[in-house]
Amino acid sequence: MEQGQPKAFPVHWEQFHRDARALAWRLAGQGEWKAIVCITRGGLVPAAIVARELGIRNIETVCIASYHDYKDQGSLEVIKAIDPAVIGLDGGEGAGVLVIDDLVDSGNTAAQVRKMLPKAHFATVYAKPKGRPQVDTFITEVSQDTWIYFPWDMGFTFQPPLTNETKG
Repeated sequence: MEQGQPKAFPVHWEQFHRDARALAWRLAGQGEWKAIVCITRGGLVPAAIVARELGIRNIETVCIASYHDYKDQGSLEVIKAIDPAVIGLDGGEGAGVLVIDDLVDSGNTAAQVRKMLPKAHFATVYAKPKGRPQVDTFITEVSQDTWIYFPWDMGFTFQPPLTNETKG
């Protein structure tokens, strides 16, 4: 994230659900998806919504930690890789796989996953300009200096996780 005071963009559950369904609507008819790979943790919720809307049952995760202390994007760490069976679907390299995340920011995480699944289709609910070239489909573009507060991070005010662990 860029220096200075970021713009706040709080997203409530109803809005996020509408945006994730809109993403599914855009993806319908773009391919015959064999599986979804969601980038955790942010991709879990939109992946569930997209999977339901498109009738996809094969859901895999890749866990890459990049945000630390909910502030700055740091170095990337692959915590859980993608199951080789999913990578090998439909001829390999992620062909027929839909990769879902909540947001593409710098594009670093998406670029890392693209190396694992070069033929996959990448879709996010929100996109920032620096990361935009890494995704094939998205719903809403926000400025690079905008910090999105997702509903799972919010209560009436910001709610830190119950544990002190704040990795990606």
